[in-house]
Amino acid sequence: MKKRPGKALKKGKRMQQDKIEPASAESAPASKTLKTRGKPVIAKGRVAEAPAAGDGAVEIAAPKRRGSSHVPQTAESLAKKQREISVSEFFAKNRHLLGFDNPKRALMTAVKEAVDNSLDACEEAGTLPDLLIELRMIHEERFRMIVEDNGPGIVKAQVPKIFGKLLYGSKFHTMKQSRGQQGIGISAAGLYAQITTGQPVRIETRTGAKKQAYQCELTLDTAKNQAEIVAEKDLPEWHKDHGTRVEIEFEGKYEKGRRSVDEYLRETAIANPHVTLTYLSPMGEKTVYERQVQTNPEPPKEIKPHPYGVELGTLMKMMRSTGEKKMQGFLCNDFSRVSTGVGHEILTAAGLTPNTWVQSVGPKEAEALYKAINATKIMAPPTNCISPIGEDRILAGLKATVKAKCYVATTRRPSVYRGNPFLLEAAIAWDCEGMDSDDPVTLFRYANRVPLLYQQSACAITQAAIDTSWKNYGLSQPRGSLPIGPAVVFIHFASVWVPFTSESKDAIANYPEVEKEIKLALQDVGRKIGSFIRQQANAERDAKRRQIFEKYAAILATSLARITHRGQIRKTNEKAIQGKAAKINYWLQKIAKRESAAADRLVKGAIQEVHEAVHVVEDAVPKDKPEGQ
Repeated sequence: MKKRPGKALKKGKRMQQDKIEPASAESAPASKTLKTRGKPVIAKGRVAEAPAAGDGAVEIAAPKRRGSSHVPQTAESLAKKQREISVSEFFAKNRHLLGFDNPKRALMTAVKEAVDNSLDACEEAGTLPDLLIELRMIHEERFRMIVEDNGPGIVKAQVPKIFGKLLYGSKFHTMKQSRGQQGIGISAAGLYAQITTGQPVRIETRTGAKKQAYQCELTLDTAKNQAEIVAEKDLPEWHKDHGTRVEIEFEGKYEKGRRSVDEYLRETAIANPHVTLTYLSPMGEKTVYERQVQTNPEPPKEIKPHPYGVELGTLMKMMRSTGEKKMQGFLCNDFSRVSTGVGHEILTAAGLTPNTWVQSVGPKEAEALYKAINATKIMAPPTNCISPIGEDRILAGLKATVKAKCYVATTRRPSVYRGNPFLLEAAIAWDCEGMDSDDPVTLFRYANRVPLLYQQSACAITQAAIDTSWKNYGLSQPRGSLPIGPAVVFIHFASVWVPFTSESKDAIANYPEVEKEIKLALQDVGRKIGSFIRQQANAERDAKRRQIFEKYAAILATSLARITHRGQIRKTNEKAIQGKAAKINYWLQKIAKRESAAADRLVKGAIQEVHEAVHVVEDAVPKDKPEGQ
């Protein structure tokens, strides 16, 4: 059958078919061409029959674009457009990275950053923290946040840098546990206020009873990443001998619930029982979380970096900036846990000598030194840079805030990831008031005593809790979910450097060493609470059996009385039978009480037994004293 020429129809009308001539080399434009062989060609709404096999290929010139105003750029013109981006400008456009992505979360994040700064300042000064947090509603979507503490105050010259400069702080280069670590938080809250309301941040601070208080209002110059002071003055009188008060006005949304300011402060009080928090909500409600312990936690001590936690580029930078002249002194004095013998072993493996000049070490020698460090066995870093909450303090915080029938807690021994020491603490409050036994447990996540309210599913703590086999401890657990039960599960991660997944500090990264320790901590408290659950279940089962026995004891006693009087039934009246039945019932009840006495003891003593077991240290597994103390 002969092949008919290709045709195209549109809305019932025949399209015109044009003859296409092969393009010559001279007439072909410098544009894209469509080559075809033996197939219909469609271009610009027209159909042409392709030449048969054996004919020359047909080239169809691509149409020129009309109205194009594109002008090719040169290297010089592109260079004129390049400019430096300030960190303030970057975060102003990407404020979601800092936790200011929606009004509700922004309100909580601003309070969190201010409270964290106040708590760190008070603890470093050795003062028991006493904080006031107030939220004033200007109108439905605008709030004024006030956070006041009794800390050491801030010197006048540092106020603009602390509150008006991003990536400025005292904790980024410090190897010890602290709540803040990036130097962003409170400045970011001021930046968010400036973007949403245009209002400056007001700071009042005083460093001593004999000194004047200082007040200033400032904004943040995003182009220069520095503060601009709008107004400032000295205050002859102030209501505290020392402390700081911060006022920031910004857009927000106030709601109660799981991820609210109210919940953040409640969880903060649990992990910080040495703090008194006074909270005034936008609704005029006053909540006071009283101090449960009268001493501050043991302050962490600063340590030097551990060799295992240093990467090649950092090692080269340290060698350029060190004050040591010889390599032996550099390794022993700029790192922790490097003794003279260990330093000599590292240098020998790297092909260097103890007297090698630090400044003479080139990139190749530095790489050999880095490999030698990782191949050498070095003692784990000291752990006095970490300050755990402690089992007693965790229990005190939980008992003051969460009403439950049983509380258990544990503190793990320190471990190490990437040369950074860390430890895990866990607790469970079981059979909590107001919780449904058919709902998943409530998970409280903490990093360096700070509650983590967002990104729960992305956190290593959550993943470890899901991976733990809770059925071994008497809890039901759907596959891939948290266990079911009326309980609060508390997990605290403490470290000199918390591996957060983002700048907003909402979730902990999934390092294998970290996830392993979380699971071990959960298993510790799981065994303790599982013992209580089993004892409680046994007691309830025995109590139900006794109730059934007591229910039918009277019927059984009457039947036994009638059986024993069967031969004398005519001579014995009903009254005598009932008397006999009463005696039998009495002895049956006595037997029931004797047999179920264990259940009574379990019901009354199970909680106390578990609480006492929390404080028992097993001789077979002694707890090591933290190194470096």
